[in-house]
Amino acid sequence: MSSAVAAVLILALLAANLPFANERLFGVLALKSPSKAFGWRLVELIVNYALVGVIAYLLEQKIEPVHHQDWEFYAVTACMFLVLAAPGFVYRFLWKP
Repeated sequence: MSSAVAAVLILALLAANLPFANERLFGVLALKSPSKAFGWRLVELIVNYALVGVIAYLLEQKIEPVHHQDWEFYAVTACMFLVLAAPGFVYRFLWKP
């Protein structure tokens, strides 16, 4: 079980920083403008949060019965996902070479 938790945490760290790591939409689609707008990065962050949540749900389903979650769980995990995205945000917008 601990390896599944570690895998989800590593996946969440990578998914949270992916929008800030490149200029392509979802790492695949090239945009017309040379720089990706912050709105697109935010959309990518939300979609990545949902994908990591689905993967975590499927892993939990294989290990044990899935626990019902209320809105507080999703609020806390969304804030944790934003904290995991901090290194990518700092590198992209605040780091001055």
